[in-house]
Amino acid sequence: MRIVSLLPSATEIVCELGLGGALVGVSHECDYPAAVRSLPRVTRSLLPADASSGKIDELVRERLRSQRALYELDREVLSRLAPDLIVTQGLCDVCAVAEAEVTAAACLLPGSPRVINLEPQSLAQVLISLQTVADAAGVPEVGRATVARLQARIDAVAIRSATVALPPRVVLLEWIDPPFSSGHWSPEIVRLAGGREVLGREGEKSRTLSWSEVVVADPEVLVIACCGFDIPRSRQDLPMLAAQPGFRDLTCVRNQRLFLVDGNESFSRPGPRLVESLEILAQALHPGLHPLPVGIRPAERLTAAELLSARG
Repeated sequence: MRIVSLLPSATEIVCELGLGGALVGVSHECDYPAAVRSLPRVTRSLLPADASSGKIDELVRERLRSQRALYELDREVLSRLAPDLIVTQGLCDVCAVAEAEVTAAACLLPGSPRVINLEPQSLAQVLISLQTVADAAGVPEVGRATVARLQARIDAVAIRSATVALPPRVVLLEWIDPPFSSGHWSPEIVRLAGGREVLGREGEKSRTLSWSEVVVADPEVLVIACCGFDIPRSRQDLPMLAAQPGFRDLTCVRNQRLFLVDGNESFSRPGPRLVESLEILAQALHPGLHPLPVGIRPAERLTAAELLSARG
């Protein structure tokens, strides 16, 4: 079995199943686990690497309106790798090469490799995706065991959260410039962690917010999980957040309940590490109730003073 993964979450699924040795190519964004960083890249981004958050949003919107590609498939590399199985997605036009392009390229490859298209919109569907990959790769029993292990961790958090009498109002932002609500699986994660997402909706896409919506929602907890950004990159945009009108009057600011997480590792990728995202958020919301498993980095707690000083 020779596997090519065209998105980071699929790469993480393949490796979680113990199939890392079968991976022969990955997307330009695949960076976990570390061993995949040395594999051939079969995609490239057409967006400037040094663009600001606002410019990225502008370029993405413009390319989607004009139906121009955000990413490009390197067909020459793909042909050379001769995969038996290609794993891609059709859920998000911003996240990977278009499904139609992948299918067309696969038809031209020797042996016509199988193409699996993953479109999970909830935690349950993420686990189904994992089993789908396991079945296609010929390791169904490994898939069932892995799904059971991950489900047990989800259930453990959910059972503890069920004892929370008054879940705090939570806003999880997936982008700062402009603000985006959380979407798909993220509001579900907030609920399972013992919170109540007041702007994002389970199973629905994230959406652009007006800042006034955040002010009206007045979250008791604000979580910053910028899609595809690590913590240092997300920190660059924090001054814009603190500059918003009414920011210092939010309940979450007055009560010092502001958290920053690595959006590249957590929440953005519909793969096995969403379970870690759940555990991280649960511990942040209810530290006395939810212990954080060994080896998992907690959310960074921000202070209002830190944000307001960053604003300059």
